[in-house]
Amino acid sequence: MLPKCSPKSPCSPHFSSPISSPNKTKTPQLNSIERKNFFNSLHLQPYFFLPNHNRLWLLLFIISLQIIILLMARAVPLTHRRTHFPSPFSASHYLLQKSANISSTFFSSSHHLKSANISVSPTVSPSDQCSSGRIFVYNLPAVFNEELLDNCAELDPWHSRCQALSNDGFGRKATGLSGVVPKDLIPAWYWTDQFAMEIIYHNRILNHKCRTMEPDSATAFYIPFYAGLAVGKYLWFNYSSKDRDSYCDMILKWVQDQPYWNSSDGWNHFMTMGRITWDFRRSKNEDWGSGCIYMPGMRNITRLLIERNAWDYFDVGVPYPTGFHPRSDSDVLQWQDFVRNRDRKTLFCFAGAPRGTVKDDFRGLLLSHCKNASGLCRAVDCAGSRCSNGTSAILETFLDSDFCLQPRGDSFTRRSIFDCMVAGSIPVFFWHRTAYLQYQWFLPSNPKSYSVFIHRNEVKNGTSIKSVLESYSKEEVRTMREKVIEYIPKLVYAKPEKGLESMKDAFDVAIDGVLKRIKEQQQPGYKWK
Repeated sequence: MLPKCSPKSPCSPHFSSPISSPNKTKTPQLNSIERKNFFNSLHLQPYFFLPNHNRLWLLLFIISLQIIILLMARAVPLTHRRTHFPSPFSASHYLLQKSANISSTFFSSSHHLKSANISVSPTVSPSDQCSSGRIFVYNLPAVFNEELLDNCAELDPWHSRCQALSNDGFGRKATGLSGVVPKDLIPAWYWTDQFAMEIIYHNRILNHKCRTMEPDSATAFYIPFYAGLAVGKYLWFNYSSKDRDSYCDMILKWVQDQPYWNSSDGWNHFMTMGRITWDFRRSKNEDWGSGCIYMPGMRNITRLLIERNAWDYFDVGVPYPTGFHPRSDSDVLQWQDFVRNRDRKTLFCFAGAPRGTVKDDFRGLLLSHCKNASGLCRAVDCAGSRCSNGTSAILETFLDSDFCLQPRGDSFTRRSIFDCMVAGSIPVFFWHRTAYLQYQWFLPSNPKSYSVFIHRNEVKNGTSIKSVLESYSKEEVRTMREKVIEYIPKLVYAKPEKGLESMKDAFDVAIDGVLKRIKEQQQPGYKWK
């Protein structure tokens, strides 16, 4: 049995000791004598054109033509042939292959396969799989990821985080969904923590089809540092700014000592940071959060976050993890059909809690609109932690409603956006920064195709949310819902470590986007926006 890659047992060697490339067999070429004899054969003697020799001339012409076609076919570059390669495997898998001389049975071009760690698969060609490049995953010291998980009981000052971070980051299996979702889809549901994306991404990227064990062949370098978990326990009480910055300071010192950092000054490096960007943007020592993003070494690193700073090119907003983790394409298709055909009895809904200490609390105003909607709105009061990381009551409410109200949360975004859309409900936004300036890689480019926008000031000045939503015809609602359903695969994180069979989930979209932007940055004259 081959060793399995995981955050606790990364199987990549340290980049300073890369595995050597397989021996390459050059495409056979005609030697000079063979070429000379072949072309001389084309200089046919004059008597071949005499009438008595027409059949012989025709036979020789056909044979010569076949030889020409054969030589031309053998001269086609290997990248255009139907030779197929899969994702990179572990070092031990590669060594087993090499010892069995498997790779020697395939031709390769040194121009296209330089320093590649390649094994053989019957499905997809390398140009289709990894046209944007390959990823090298750093094997970090355990203090930056594994030890954080091992000490999960200490990550939160109030309670243990071990259950929330279990099952490779998916958390506890969902309960209470009988009669809410199709029976055979219940195993695809978990109560996933909204801050668990670092673990989910790390597990998936270790098994990514474009992962390489050889840093010289990499386009991008992934830093599997659990930044959100590391800072989480220091955000509360009387921890110093030095405490909150300690892990980030250590990881930057470590990565800046690596040769592949120095060759690009970090431009081709990326990482996940499983909290909102503002938790890492402390500008003054006495303010909230870590100052990680403002540290000089972070300047050029692409950062995947559940909420980005819309004016920072290196911040990329990715979907919050939801509870639905499909096991296959079939799970996705069945779920899409389920939400498409759902009998929705309520015009709109709101899941959230009022902020009694906030002046002119907008959430409280939305709850008032809901209560005054004469039975057309359904509310779930999330006071306290009753709605934390999803519940069956919230899911059922979204499934039963045409629209779901999505104000800003404690920050500009909230996980509820994705819970709502996965349920096939149409989001209603009141701030542009809640979604439109956040998740461009994952949502339709035309906001009106899948959502409704009502400026918060209009609501404060008396605009009726119920009247606005009632103005949409059944056909308009159906069309918008169909667009939401179309994008569900891009909003969820699949359960299999290698992803879905033919669909791209949120992880796939994020990694494709990172590889493309890093490849673009390497072009002469490129300027980031």
